Amino acid sequence: MPAPENDGTTGASDGNRAYGHKPFKRSRSHFADRITADGRDGWPVAAGRYRLVVSRACPWASRAVISRRLLGLEDALSMGIADPIQDDRSWRFTLDPEGRDPVLGIRFLSEAYDARESGYPGGVSVPAIVDVPSGQLVTNDFQQITLDFATEWTALHRPGAPDLYPGAHRDEIDEVMAGVYQDVNNGVYRAGFATGQDDYDAAFEALFRRLDQLSERLVHRRYLVGDTLTEADVRLFTTLVRFDPVYHGHFKCNRFKLAEDPVLWAYAKDLFQTPGFGDTVDFHHIKQHYYRVHSGINPTGIVPLGPDLSGWLTPHHREELGGRPFGDGTPPGPVPAGERVPASGRP
Repeated sequence: MPAPENDGTTGASDGNRAYGHKPFKRSRSHFADRITADGRDGWPVAAGRYRLVVSRACPWASRAVISRRLLGLEDALSMGIADPIQDDRSWRFTLDPEGRDPVLGIRFLSEAYDARESGYPGGVSVPAIVDVPSGQLVTNDFQQITLDFATEWTALHRPGAPDLYPGAHRDEIDEVMAGVYQDVNNGVYRAGFATGQDDYDAAFEALFRRLDQLSERLVHRRYLVGDTLTEADVRLFTTLVRFDPVYHGHFKCNRFKLAEDPVLWAYAKDLFQTPGFGDTVDFHHIKQHYYRVHSGINPTGIVPLGPDLSGWLTPHHREELGGRPFGDGTPPGPVPAGERVPASGRP
């Protein structure tokens, strides 16, 4: 996850116990190189050259996982999945045989950071894209990675891939995403890691004010912008899908549960049941990470058994609003065998 300062997700130098004891501040991505069609930053788009490293627990990394799947980049860009339980050395590859990423051959994502910049003082965050030949980190710019997937990697998109960042709607998409980023994506963290009542109150109020606005926006429209899925929907979904399992209780974002807002709940279920969204979500990883890593907030490390996840598979009726999820394109095919979410993480 991004935010070397203190978003509770990056294995900061003072360890997991610090989470919840320092004011929240999300830092900019330090490594902001871009992988582009023309290679202007020295990193040209090329099938097989790069590896995307993610955690299924992380909402910021999950954006990249969803975008990669919707656009059909699985064969062009391999993916490594980190253990949701970080230690103070940050993201680990302990889910892989012998505790090493099978492509990069490293035990910790920090090794790719060190290969790029020795002594880098910031946190180690996901999503991260690593250059396989050199073993160096290319970028951890979580804001730009998915936009580049949509606009720079087009030569490697699958046939029928949707246009997630259509030129005609980019201004509106950017405007919607800015509000979602400030008050929702970041807002849950500002509430959860607040160290004073006033900071918590301000984050809480801004979060639910924005959620109310989004609910009103989605009453008569299936998607946030236009009549198809866009980057804006991807970015909102990754927070909504974590809301009841984590943010409502763990981060004290408890004015209502997602399942108690009929519009947002139906919208989130619609996306979850759309190929490319729910089939990337691992609720087990999500809960293990937040409740066990954030020891400053949850010192016992107890992971709650709830909520009941079966509601994610119930009818949503959002198709009655019309819309074309993939525009003139088609849904992605089946999840590659090696990337299927285990039964323990699914509803």
